[in-house]
Formats: sequence, C-alpha cells, structure tokens
Amino acid sequence: MDLQIYGFLLTFLFLSFTTINVATLQEKVPPQINSNSVLVALLDSHYTELSELVEKALLLQTLEEAVSTHNITILAPTNEALERDLDPEFKRFLLEPGNLKSLQNLLLYHMIPARIESGNLQHQKRGSGMYSTLCHGENQYLHVLQRFKMVTKPDDIIKPDGIIHGIDRVMIPKTVQMDFNVRRNLRSISAVLPEGAPEVDPRTNKLKNKKYPSVPAGAPPALPIYAAMAPGPSLAPAPAPGPGGPHHHFDGETQVKDFIQTLLQYGGYNELADILVNLTSLATEMGRLVSEGYVLTVLAPNDEAMAKLTTDQLSEPGAPEQIMYYHLIPEYQTEESMYNSVRRFGKVKYDTLRLPHKVIAEEADGSVKFGFGETSGYLFDPDIYTDGRISVQGIDGVLFPVEEIKVAPKAAPVVAKVVARPRRGKLMEVACSMLGSFCH
Repeated sequence: MDLQIYGFLLTFLFLSFTTINVATLQEKVPPQINSNSVLVALLDSHYTELSELVEKALLLQTLEEAVSTHNITILAPTNEALERDLDPEFKRFLLEPGNLKSLQNLLLYHMIPARIESGNLQHQKRGSGMYSTLCHGENQYLHVLQRFKMVTKPDDIIKPDGIIHGIDRVMIPKTVQMDFNVRRNLRSISAVLPEGAPEVDPRTNKLKNKKYPSVPAGAPPALPIYAAMAPGPSLAPAPAPGPGGPHHHFDGETQVKDFIQTLLQYGGYNELADILVNLTSLATEMGRLVSEGYVLTVLAPNDEAMAKLTTDQLSEPGAPEQIMYYHLIPEYQTEESMYNSVRRFGKVKYDTLRLPHKVIAEEADGSVKFGFGETSGYLFDPDIYTDGRISVQGIDGVLFPVEEIKVAPKAAPVVAKVVARPRRGKLMEVACSMLGSFCH
C-alpha cells in the first residue's frame, strides 16, 4: 500500500513538473506570423529598398512582436524616394555597424502601432492626428495629418494586422540627423592635412627664426622628442588656454583640444579626457610638442578600463602623468600601420614618453594587443582621431611596463578600492587630497 501511494506521488510530481515546463516553454516561443500578415506583404512587395533596410536593421523580430499585439500602419517610402533622399554618404552612415540604432530609429519612425486608413483621416479635426510611432525617445510622435500630404499610394496594401501607405519622401528624425552631423564633423576634423615641420636649433632647443630656410614638408624636428619635453611631471591643474606665447608653425593647442573634444563626442573616454585637462598639465605639454613639429600616437584607455585603477595606483605624486606617459608613443601610427607591423614582424616594441619603457604590441584575434597578461589591452576603437600629427587609438585596458608588473606584490588583489566611474570622481578626490587647500 505504501508503495502504491509512493508511486502515485511520483507520477503526480512528474506530471506537474512536465506541465510547468511546457507552459514555460510556450511562454518563450516567439509569436508566429501567418502568411497573410502585413510584414510578409511588405517583404514581398514592390517596396524592395525598404524591405532590405528592415532586414539589415535586424527589426523583423521587433515588428513581429508589434503585430502580434496590435495593428500597425507603415508609411513606406518608395524605392525612388529612398534613392533620392538618402544620399550615398548618409546611407553609408546608416549601414555602418556602429550606427545600427540610427538606422532602426529612422525605420521605426515610419511605423505607427495603430490601424490608420486614409478614409479615417478625412474626419479628423485639423489640430488632431498626432500618433506615437514605434520609435522611442524624442522621435516618438508623428503628426500623421501633415505627413499624409506625402502619401502617393493610400491604402496600398491592406491586411488583417496592418496597412501600408506609399509615400514619396523619407522622414528623417532629428536625432538621427544630429548623429550623422556629429560623425560628419568628426570626419572633417580628422581630414586635416599635415604641414611641414618647423626647423629646430639644436643649440637652443627652440624654433629657428623665420629668416632661416624652412625644412622640407614632413621632416622631423632636429632633436628627439625627449629633449623637448617638460623637465618633470607635476600634479597641478592645466593652465587655461589663451592667446600669447611664442608663435609656432603648428597650432598644437587647437589640435589637442580637437582630439579631446572628439573623445568626448565619441563617448566612453571621459575619464581620460578628465586626466588630460583637469588633473594634469599633459594637454598643455602635448599641445606644445605638436606645435614644435613632433607627432604623437595616444593609446587611449576607455572608461571601463580606467575604472579598474586602484587608489594606490593613483595616489603617488606624479602617478597619473607616469601612467599616461606610458600610453603616448612618439610616432604617428594608425590602426592599419600598427596591424600591418604586428602581422609582419610578430611582436613590435614602440617607444613611449615614459623612458626607458617600451610598450609591446602583437597580433591577437585579428586585432592589435598591447601589454602583458591582465594589464594588456586590445585596440578596441581604431582611429578615433587622426589629423596627421596626433593619432588616437582606443584600447580596452590600462597598460603598465613589464618591469612594474614583475615587482608588484603577488598577494595584492588585482582590483581593490575601484575608482568611481563618473567624471571627476575618485580621480579628483585623489588630486584634492594631495593639493589640499588649492581645491577649495
């Protein structure tokens, strides 16, 4: 009898568990779209350019979920409208992998989670007709009555779960246009052509007078960059840029300002910009070196990498400068030139402004890897800024010389007292604790 009860309980538990699992699996199954759906009609329609963009934007699953809960209205630009309104540069911007969100926002701005037939709009008042689109944020709302003036094929495709109207223009949300303008401005900054280097008098370590003949375009300064660097690092805020001082052939201050602004606009490099501008005088020194004709490649750690720096690593006098000096290469290198070098020679040693330490680069996983072990970093964001004098390459780690890695105590934890992510957080606390009253 006990065995029968025991067997009954096991059977009951097994059936209950199976029922729960089946219900859970059913919840995870994506909504099924039948052959009479408006999405199937769109993909098979004469709006071939729009259909291709929807597939490239990876929006099919999003739209399937939308039509499974409510009807949608699609204002579909014709092929002619897409070819006319999306010029080659703008279309190239939309199709870049890093701009997937902009492409999705542009397409979703043409889709409304409601069924709007052309006959319904004739009975609406003049001030109404505002609908929310499938695009979120600032581009969420669309005045359909005004946009309906662009409709050339009303009620072109009618299905149980949606309707498609053909329009003769592409509607571009403001935020997408702004993103495109920012990227275009950054490209114009990086398109500055390098000019000839000025001639340096080796006796005085200063630029020669204008009466001396200029050196050929692109020729390096007469002295090595280490002879032109500041005598030593000092933990102090950088002086405010302004007019005055000797006139140099290059405007290095403006070029440094441009690359720092580019870092901020690119996103994800706020901590590095904060160190260069607010915590040290490195931005001023870099501008002076560029003004005297030297070139620099900046290996720029992103915010996620900078957040792993500990308080101990930043608290010593001059530590932020020393860390950054190790990320400055006195050569002009691009992602392509460095990758070609490591592919050809295996490991490449680059000089840094932190003498005598060099940074080692090698090819790994189809990219350039710098440093060793846990303190290594991959070239993560190539050619963020390139103007012929300053090259900025984004990396996903903070680099340290191999000599320091070997002498570091093994028992010390790798990550302790993690630096705060927000700008001017822990970095400025360390500076203020050392500068005392100057921060108040």
